[in-house]
Amino acid sequence: MTTPTRRRTLRARLLDFIRGGVSRLTSAWRILTDAQDRLLTALASIRPGRAASARIRAAVLAFQQALAAFSRNTGAFIERWAATDLPTAYRDGSLAMLDRGNRPHRLWSWTRRHQSTVTTLTAQYYADLMGRLQEAIRRGQAFLRAAQDAARARVTQFDAGSFDPDALRQQHPLNTVIYVNDARHPVETWAGAALSWQAVTTANAGAVTTAYEQLGCTRVQVRDGNSCGWRTHDDSDLADGTYRSIDDALAHPTAHPNCQREFLPHFDRPNALGAFS
Repeated sequence: MTTPTRRRTLRARLLDFIRGGVSRLTSAWRILTDAQDRLLTALASIRPGRAASARIRAAVLAFQQALAAFSRNTGAFIERWAATDLPTAYRDGSLAMLDRGNRPHRLWSWTRRHQSTVTTLTAQYYADLMGRLQEAIRRGQAFLRAAQDAARARVTQFDAGSFDPDALRQQHPLNTVIYVNDARHPVETWAGAALSWQAVTTANAGAVTTAYEQLGCTRVQVRDGNSCGWRTHDDSDLADGTYRSIDDALAHPTAHPNCQREFLPHFDRPNALGAFS
């Protein structure tokens, strides 16, 4: 019989998994923010003179190399997250559902339905994260142009006020991610919300699909925060303790980032061998 301790362990594994992903993503992003700091420091130290242009070019080249390293490292993280980490979360969610249904893990395998579900999710999340990476690269390039122009103006036009590191950092905050409403959020905050959403959604999709395919359920019971709504946190349709169809649960596996939602099997048409036996 599945114990509460076992369920807590599975949830703890997912939280550890998310924290590990956030740590790796923010570490890769730090390549960009550290490069911004180094470029501003290097350009601020350059004074007018015959060596000024060469020093500016060297500083610019160092930033470009760091930007390329940022692209490689972050891209590698995204590749691994989509190809390996999220499928692992999906499988963990699936096995947790078998535990809750008191069924052996040997019932589960990467069936065509499971493969299709996880492929659809990971393709979407891969595109989302790659979009953020490309946006960060564009912002990094825009910052580089602005910093380079300001540094050149100072050394060629003797305009000391044209290069203001604090203003450049404020105008080009590479340690933030811009949301659709133009709000800027720290990379750590965005990474935590984005990866939590993706991992929990993927794990819950695995759980719900397993409830249908391996356990023969047509509905699942929702375990959630007492005040959490079904579609969004503020939805008046409260989720906790309710029964939802498989399709509805797959459409709303989570309500918001950092959502606590989990699903339990509901055996309204018991079939120990699964829906397709």
